[in-house]
Amino acid sequence: MKKLFWILWLIVLLTGTAFAQPGKGQVELSKVPVPAGHHLSEYTFDLPVDPTSWNNQQPGLHAAFGSTDALYLRCEVPAVNQESLMWEESGWMGDRLNAQVLVWSPDTLEQIRFNVSDLISDDGSVISRDNIKLNMVRYVLSNFHYGATNFSCDTPADSVWLMPDRFETLKRFDLPGKTVRPVWVAFDIPRNVKPGKYHGTIEINSLKNKVTLKVSVTVRKQVLPDPHEWKFRLDLWQNPWIIAWYYNIEPWSAEHKALLKKHLRLYADAGGKYITTYAVHSPWADNSYQIEETMIDWIKRTDGSWKFDYSIFDQYVELAMETGIDEAITIYSPIPWGYRFRYLDEKTGNYVYEEWSPVSEQFKTVWNLFLDDLKMHLTEKGWFKKTYLGINENSLDVTLAAIKVIKEHSKEWKITYAGDWHPELSPLLDDYSPVITSEPSPDELKERSARGFTTTFYVCCNPPRPNTFVFSHPVEARFISWYALAYGYNGFLRWAYDAWPADPVRDARHIFWPAGDCFLVYPGANSSIRFEKLREGIADYEKVIILRELASKSNDENVIRLMHDLDVLLDTFAFERDYSKRNFNADDMKEALQKSKTILDNLSIFLEH
Repeated sequence: MKKLFWILWLIVLLTGTAFAQPGKGQVELSKVPVPAGHHLSEYTFDLPVDPTSWNNQQPGLHAAFGSTDALYLRCEVPAVNQESLMWEESGWMGDRLNAQVLVWSPDTLEQIRFNVSDLISDDGSVISRDNIKLNMVRYVLSNFHYGATNFSCDTPADSVWLMPDRFETLKRFDLPGKTVRPVWVAFDIPRNVKPGKYHGTIEINSLKNKVTLKVSVTVRKQVLPDPHEWKFRLDLWQNPWIIAWYYNIEPWSAEHKALLKKHLRLYADAGGKYITTYAVHSPWADNSYQIEETMIDWIKRTDGSWKFDYSIFDQYVELAMETGIDEAITIYSPIPWGYRFRYLDEKTGNYVYEEWSPVSEQFKTVWNLFLDDLKMHLTEKGWFKKTYLGINENSLDVTLAAIKVIKEHSKEWKITYAGDWHPELSPLLDDYSPVITSEPSPDELKERSARGFTTTFYVCCNPPRPNTFVFSHPVEARFISWYALAYGYNGFLRWAYDAWPADPVRDARHIFWPAGDCFLVYPGANSSIRFEKLREGIADYEKVIILRELASKSNDENVIRLMHDLDVLLDTFAFERDYSKRNFNADDMKEALQKSKTILDNLSIFLEH
């Protein structure tokens, strides 16, 4: 059954026009076998709104720059003009500039190759082509169309759409007729390069045609620090077992750890701050394709005493720290789903599952024993001061009961919580991440900051916008950090970094949630449009912090005016306190972020001296 489905799926991808019904703007497959777990009644793939648009395209290779704030559907003629043959951008030393090249043709082309030149300034300074990375953007299956907002977490989806998202390195590729292939181009500006204007080309060849695109990069005198030094607190929850599961290798083997290290470097390169660890087996609702297992084995000895094995916990923390993720360790969770705890009974050799509510005596007894042992272990490793006990989305009374047990054990414990905003919790939490639809007031945020607490926010399967689904407008991912900046947050949290569904390289859908909700990166440590735009926004956040510090020491009237303009613009990002009254329009986000980009660039110029 699965094999037949993928054969039909491949036919549609290769032809681009199979099973079309005029006027519907999408492809429908009737009586197609549904893969196990999806429960979908029909499959649809994108086709042009106007199929005749391809008739107006000249034969052969077409290429131009598109916007990184937009998605380009596979069978839609891209809306670009002749000015798109030139790409100009400015950035700081240490910056990453992103561009998107579109390749399309009304007829099939073979062996398309990219040749990128060095970037050379007028005085002969060089940015080597080694700093320019190309990734082909692969299309994956989504359960909602581009920019969809009329859904919620539990909205069933009985359609399938192709969305560009997954990165894959390329040497050459073939292009089926009447299709588009996006290629993501990342320009990493070295920190030791000489400021100035640099020029280069991107040459695109097929067997019969060639298109040359021009590139101009202006390097400012400002320096963007290494991601490890960024202030933005990025917390993307990890599931290291997903790597072993996907590649069918032994968890915690040398091969697994080598893959994990590569996988974590991608997170570290975006400024990742939190190491996600697990003190209990499957802390959530067993609703992932590969559940999160415990990193700390709980063992009840034959004499009734307890011991705790930290071997996997230590391996993962050390591995993450080696990649540069070393600011915070979060241990989940004192309140697992349904209060379900698992331990190994040494007497029988069996795993035992019991429910220990935070208000129960059993919870207090066992968790005090565990916290004694855990605190001693963390102190010996030198990790205690950077460790948080993580509590996630529970009712207020249960959360308060767990916090009481923890704080009565030791006031030195730090606690983080992700869920709705509750003023009662705020003074008890060292780190708080409310969902964007249930937020503190700006004054409450300032109060937390004055106490030395950190506060991030999160989005999940809702709200529809802003978000980081595969069908979201890419600008939304960049906007997230600007929203944090405007509202006063220290950063952003997302479940999850890598909770992949069954076949993530082809199918981003999950049986419960919108496509891409559970992951931002792909197998092979391959990035995505969403992840790169999120990183882009985080870099903006860092630049604002740096420029504010420099501006505070300047009496330049231009600087004062631009900082005022920036503050006014940020005020427009904060929106209504009532989320239901907000209008997160993608075009408005693009316009506002374009203004912010101009302000930052002008500030960079005036603050160069």
